[in-house]
Amino acid sequence: MKIGMDDGALVAFDEADEEWVRIGTSWGDDLLAFLGDGEPAVKRAREILAADDRVIGAAPSGLPFRPGSLRAFALWEKHMVGGGHGMIERFGTPLERNAVRVYEKLTRKVFPALRMPANYFKYPQYYMSNHRSVLPDQAEVPWPRHARVVDFELEIGIVVGQEVRNCTPAEGAAAIAGFTVMNDLSLRDTQWSDTRQGTFGGIVKSKTWAGAMGAIIVTPEEILPRWDRLTGSVRVNGDLWVRGSTAGSQWGPGDALAYASRDETLFPGDVLSTGTLPGCCGLELRRFPRPGDRVDLEIENIGTLTTFLGQKEVAR
Repeated sequence: MKIGMDDGALVAFDEADEEWVRIGTSWGDDLLAFLGDGEPAVKRAREILAADDRVIGAAPSGLPFRPGSLRAFALWEKHMVGGGHGMIERFGTPLERNAVRVYEKLTRKVFPALRMPANYFKYPQYYMSNHRSVLPDQAEVPWPRHARVVDFELEIGIVVGQEVRNCTPAEGAAAIAGFTVMNDLSLRDTQWSDTRQGTFGGIVKSKTWAGAMGAIIVTPEEILPRWDRLTGSVRVNGDLWVRGSTAGSQWGPGDALAYASRDETLFPGDVLSTGTLPGCCGLELRRFPRPGDRVDLEIENIGTLTTFLGQKEVAR
């Protein structure tokens, strides 16, 4: 079921009639309360959708809720390796680029420095991102003052609906309340510099400055059974740049929750972003959006997310 917020009112989508219907009376128009009730809430919402006296609403807009925290994962090895190659091709010296190309041509193996470290295959690693910098659908993002290369990343947001701690992957999957589209906006020149010279690596200012989340949340019964068969796409100014898929993830959503809950508590409203679908960022495509561009992300059966890139601010 697709749900969201329409000017403070909780709404659900009637697939048959293609209408958004207000369903919030049972949950006080509290989206997280609805998600926390799980399957009974979905059942009750379907009853409201079928009622003769239902109240028609509008399509959701704005943030569906304010994330309590944001953990950013990297569930697809293919994206991580492809992104590493993109970094070398965009920012590396001619000598560095040539070394990678020659090594991989001769050995038919990934260049050692671009391979995933051992722990990547032991548990689903993540970093803490900035939940307070998450922007809504249709937002304009000012081009940062101190960055030249801004990138999009097509990701899926996993919404926690139940308090969990030290849970198993199965318990983690059961605690998922919904899914949404996310754009992990990234400053690639900053990331390159900090990866090579920064104290804490490249996943700091390049990632925490801004991100975006879709207005629609889709409940898990529609997504989990086909987790590895979802498709996505990215369009820039209306032009299709790439189509992608969720196939081939190293870890599943339940695994991510289980690891995140290891010796710490996850709460309703916490969000876990999956990492980028393979190929679905400018870094892997070797092309990047520019100031003034419109970026449209879409995940099959979940929804869309539009971000406008503003003009570059003047550095002070």
